[in-house]
Order: sequence, then C-alpha cells, then structure tokens
Amino acid sequence: MTHTTGSLRDARGVRWMVLALVSLTMLCCYYLTDAMAPLETRLEIARDWTATDYGFFTGAYGWFNVFLLMLVFGGMILDKMGVKFTGILAIIIMLCGAGIKYWAVSGHVGNELTNINLIFWQWEIKRSALVAGLGFATFGVGVEMFGISANKAIVRWFRGKEMALAIGLNTSVGRIGTALAMFTPIPLVNLTKDIAAPVLLAMLLLCVGLVAFLFFAVFDRKLDREDATNKVEAEEFKFSDIKAIAKVKAFWLITILCVLFYSAVFPFIKYATQLIVQKFGVADDFAGYIPALLPLGALILTPVFGSLYDKKGRGASIMLLGSCILLLVHLIFSIPSLNSLPVAIGLVLLLGIAFSMVPSAMWPSVAKIIPEKRLGTAYSMVFWVQNWGIMLVPMLIGYVLDKYCQTGTAVQQIGDAERTVTLYNYQIPMLIFACFGALSILFAFWLKKEDARKEYGLEKPNVVG
Repeated sequence: MTHTTGSLRDARGVRWMVLALVSLTMLCCYYLTDAMAPLETRLEIARDWTATDYGFFTGAYGWFNVFLLMLVFGGMILDKMGVKFTGILAIIIMLCGAGIKYWAVSGHVGNELTNINLIFWQWEIKRSALVAGLGFATFGVGVEMFGISANKAIVRWFRGKEMALAIGLNTSVGRIGTALAMFTPIPLVNLTKDIAAPVLLAMLLLCVGLVAFLFFAVFDRKLDREDATNKVEAEEFKFSDIKAIAKVKAFWLITILCVLFYSAVFPFIKYATQLIVQKFGVADDFAGYIPALLPLGALILTPVFGSLYDKKGRGASIMLLGSCILLLVHLIFSIPSLNSLPVAIGLVLLLGIAFSMVPSAMWPSVAKIIPEKRLGTAYSMVFWVQNWGIMLVPMLIGYVLDKYCQTGTAVQQIGDAERTVTLYNYQIPMLIFACFGALSILFAFWLKKEDARKEYGLEKPNVVG
C-alpha cells in the first residue's frame, strides 16, 4: 500500500484528533475490564463467592476468544470489513456482555453450585459467578476486537510518522480507564449500597465511547474517499494470510512474549487490592488506590518510551529491559518480610514502568514484522494467544489461593460493617507471576537475536525522514 503526499493523514491536527477519539473510546471500554477487581472481598461477602469463584469469573474474560476463536474471526472481519464496522460491532457486543454481567452481579441469579469440566480441570462454581462469567466473556470478545481495531486504525493514520508514540498514547489513555476502575468502585458501592453499580457506570461509559467512535468514523470515511481518489488499493483478506503470518518466527516470539508479560500483569491487577489489604495491612477503602498507581504510571511513561522508540529505535531492547523489571518486582513482592506500605507503593510504581516499556515497543514492532494488509489478522492472533493467559492464569491463582494459601480467618472492617474474611498467603501466586517474568526475559532476548538476523528494524527508529 502506498500513500500520496498531501494526504489527510499528513494534516497533523486531523491525525491527532483521530487519535483522541479512538483513545477516548479505549478509556470507556477498559473501565469494565477491571471494575470488579477492588471488590473481590465484597463479592465474596455479598454473593458468597470463594476465591475459586472469583478466579473463575475473572478468567472468563477469555473463554469465547480462546475456545470459539472469536478473536481470530474478529481479525478476519477487521481486514475484510474495515475499522469502522468492526469497532461499532465490538462496542455493541461489549454492551450486551455488560448487561449480562450486571444482571448476575446485581443478585438476580441464584448461588446453586454448578459443576464445570474444562478437559483437564473440574470446578464447582456458584451459578451467579458462572452467569457473570458468561457476561464477562461476551464483553471480552468486544473489547479485544476493539483493541485490534484501534491498533490498526492508528497504524493506518500514523505509519511513517509518530506511530509508536501514537500507540503509546492510545494505550495510556486506555489505562486511565483501568485507573478509574481501581479508584471508583469502592466509593461508588459505599454510596449506592449496590455492588453492581460499577457495572452500570461501565455501561454508561460504553455509550459515551460509541458516540466518540462514531465521530472517528466520519474522519476515517473521508480518508477512505481520499484513498479511492488517489487509487490507494486496500488488499482484501485471504485465508492464506494466516498461513503466511504463522510462518514468521519473529511473530511467534513477540506473541509468546506478549502472553507471558500480560499474564504477569493483568491477573496481578485482579488480585492486587486483596494482596495489599492482607500483606501490607491497608484498609479496604484505601487499598484499591495503590494498584491504581500502576496504570497511572503507565499513562505518563508509555508515551515517553513510545517517543523514544520513534526517534531512537531500540524496540527489542526496551522489551527486554521491561521484562527484567517485571521479574524483579514479583520476586520482591514474594518476600514475606517486606510488608511495609512504602514497599508496596514503590513496587507498584516500578511495575508501572515495566507496563509502560513493553507495550510501547511491542505493538509497533508487530507492524514492522507483518505487512499492513495482514495486520488486523496478525493483531487478532497475538490477542488470541494472549487471551489464553488472561483466561487461565486468574483461574490458576484463585485455585492455588483456596487450595494451598489459606491461613485462617479474621474480622475486618469492610465498608460500614465488620466482616469475617478468609486470609491468604500470597507468596506462591507472586512466585508464579515471577516465573512468567523470567520466561519473558528469555523470549525478549530471543526476539532481539532474531531481529538482528532478519533485520526487521526493531532496533531502528519508526519516524521516516
């Protein structure tokens, strides 16, 4: 695909306006992803869930994406139908999933035990957790589909320009949604006395996101007409594209790095609030604010590392260093004697640096390895593999906590009442996360070697000219 000079994408103001609209939509989408994370203990009390129920519900995010290959189909739809159609469809799917989740969490579904068999794993799950999981799985289809659509849209508008910075900014604004999901749910539940209130707020934000994306579609349609006038050809998706992508070794290295890295970050966020409460002795009402520092740190630093990649290169090196920081953070978290609040704050901020470095270099690097005509399918394949980790790791952590990490019970102040809660030792979960960090280092180093051999340009700047 070639571009003529004087393109709409060359108009700096228009280009950045497009980014602002897409990023605002990402913020609205990301809120529901982590809106229940600060409420683990309250869900266990209000809905009589166990850590296994919570882990099952949290891991449900990737069910349909993994087992029904919805992400792969989403990438095909994206390459066939374009960003506008796929993005709007994704938001509608998210709204449907949020509605199911709200129905389950708000108490309209009973708590009868249901047996679930997942080939190698058998679970006894409460029905409310199962139905909430189905809603979260439906939402997961939409939010991951929108994620690949947003990445492809930004690559289209910023290729040869500030691409890594733009992707970094988009990711950063999305992290505001994650930060809001750590800050607001407990005050909102305290105010409304409704544990499902954050889900209702998430549905309102999704409607705001839909409006913002419709405005983006206006600009993108103008670019379509311009490309048609300038005879810029958009190549149609072919099933052979999947085979062509699968043959690229560097693609698989970056994909495995992605799933390992995110498996040590996103599931950690789901359990971080309760970890802060129990290991560091922080009150329930305040504990969610500490994990919120992670996405806020990423908000500031991701554009910095993206801009560095654009101007100086060193994408593979940035991913390697970020993986090293990831390992260090989880190893320190696993040390029982390090349980003071300043340690918790420092480690979360350090993890935020790693969370900034790796994504800011990883997503633009995919666009260097895979041609733009196959980029939607490539991103969907990366996200599909990533969803295995997002699905299985929270379930594993919940199972390990219930099976091996219970240390007793205690009375804690939860909201406006004292409640008896189960206590856990989080050393084993932190060591599990550390193992993912160690493997991330291995694959980041391997990717750097492969780039040196194949000359994809991962260590070279993105800005042309």
